[in-house]
Amino acid sequence: MTLVYVALGANLAEPKSQLDSACQALSRLSDSDFKVSRYYRSKPMGDVVQPDFVNAVAGFHTHLSAIALLDALQRIEHNQGRVRREHWGPRTLDLDIILYGAEHISTSRLTVPHMGMTQRSFVLVPLFELAPTLILPCGTPLKRYITPALQQELSVIEAPTHASYALAQ
Repeated sequence: MTLVYVALGANLAEPKSQLDSACQALSRLSDSDFKVSRYYRSKPMGDVVQPDFVNAVAGFHTHLSAIALLDALQRIEHNQGRVRREHWGPRTLDLDIILYGAEHISTSRLTVPHMGMTQRSFVLVPLFELAPTLILPCGTPLKRYITPALQQELSVIEAPTHASYALAQ
């Protein structure tokens, strides 16, 4: 089994509900201990005018290979109405593998650790909530990236709707 972390984001079609549905689907990919951070509101990246995002990070163990997990995430996105129109544009759901164990993966379809994750508050803050002692595959403790300024970029919305998920403590 491999411990994976997946970033979730949505800003269309009731984003909190989109994340709740995605968590249900992700929990079915989990072999044990599915956890999800609180939901956070964040400003969109890029120059496209669009609503704020709702973001979270989920962590779980899986037997799926990295590519099989990517395929499963893309099916979940598709099932929830994801249409890829423009880079950094609005979306019903975005699911990204941010960490797949301690592996470094670089293929035409998948790069892990996720590119740019260390500059994105909407990834780092929820990931830190789930795994405050995590050492990134590069050998750097996650906590080194967590600053007060980074944390202030986000606002907590709420815990996931489904009480059956173990929340970060």
